[in-house]
Amino acid sequence: MSSPNYDSACLPDLLPLYYRRLFPFSQYYRWLNYGGVQKNYFQNREFSFTLKDDIYVRYQSFSTQAELEKEMLKMNPYKIDIGAIYSHRPNQHNTVKSGTFHALEKELVFDIDMTDYDDVRSCCSAADICCKCWILMTIAIRILDRALRDDFGFQQLLWVYSGRRGVHCWVCDEAARKLSVAARSAVAEYLSLVKGGDETVKKVVLTDPIHPFIRESLTLVERYFPRYALQEQDILGCKESVDKVLALMPEDVRKELQQDFQNEKKPENRWKLVKDQAKRKQGTSKKGQYFEKEIMLQYCYPRLDVNVSKGVNHLLKSPFSVHPKTGRISVPMDLKELETFDPFAVPTISQICEELDRPRTGEDEEKSEDAKEKENEKDAAERRKIRDYKRTSLAKYVKYFDQFLDGLARSWKGELLKKSDLQKDF
Repeated sequence: MSSPNYDSACLPDLLPLYYRRLFPFSQYYRWLNYGGVQKNYFQNREFSFTLKDDIYVRYQSFSTQAELEKEMLKMNPYKIDIGAIYSHRPNQHNTVKSGTFHALEKELVFDIDMTDYDDVRSCCSAADICCKCWILMTIAIRILDRALRDDFGFQQLLWVYSGRRGVHCWVCDEAARKLSVAARSAVAEYLSLVKGGDETVKKVVLTDPIHPFIRESLTLVERYFPRYALQEQDILGCKESVDKVLALMPEDVRKELQQDFQNEKKPENRWKLVKDQAKRKQGTSKKGQYFEKEIMLQYCYPRLDVNVSKGVNHLLKSPFSVHPKTGRISVPMDLKELETFDPFAVPTISQICEELDRPRTGEDEEKSEDAKEKENEKDAAERRKIRDYKRTSLAKYVKYFDQFLDGLARSWKGELLKKSDLQKDF
């Protein structure tokens, strides 16, 4: 799905421009410093850079925003990954006493990748995506966002498009960042329903009574299932896909439906026959009575890479990193516009660098700002950078990030007040 205006051979030329003029360093630092509530929080954070020719540099850490900025401008990473907060500065991990360097905390993260849905999508496979299967990411975000907020009480959720074929979620609440490996595993397992590898035919098995979380998830799945499965993927159209659906049903139901499908060819009507059979089964049997719900969940429910969520020291691709294959920026997502989010409309590095060359508007304003700039060179560089990204299609995504950070800052304020009260001498 690489963009027609992007050529990966140009990346070494574009990255220095991107990091020098467009990367939102001040917001980035504001996020990862968490208001300075905890001492050395930013300084003990691991960053990992992937450089040209897949050179991988782990355990990078920085004292200040300026130091991070300087190093990124020097190294021009092809990919940035964010890791945990460690007991010591990651760049000094070789100098500390053996066994004392360990990961303390990190955001609770989720990684949803379209390749994990290959058995339930016929439009694309592997790293390819299209608007037909992108609905799966919309469903995943809706289900997980609701559960993390309502069932676990988390509030500070940052959803990010990966730049190619998936989405990431960063749960930034203090309680989430402090979770143990066991607690992270428990959350990930609670949210996991689709189990089993390629050889497993039936990947969702429901028991009676259905858990309230699954019922809530089904309400969302039922909203999208007809469009995604029956229309876009046509799962009850051709024989091969019909057989896959029938294999998920009890044997007696399968035989009956094979007969019924001879006379009914329309997918919507075939699905009605499936639901009628399920209703009948619920009245007569305790086993297999939820098969139509299991089918919907198998085709639409989020597929999590639970190992990413479980480990505190697991690295995850950073927001605003560039995807080297597609050139697209890994951008924060505004859930108010989730239904209309188009991964193909996300700007590429070539696009935003080209937009920088467009003529500026408001020359007078520019001149007055230039006069101010001479007063303070550091502020001037920062102001120029703000103006630069605002002139590109990256602007709206930085704005979403700003809005997220404003919400996060409200949660820091209480902590900072508490801290200042404790430090007062009465």
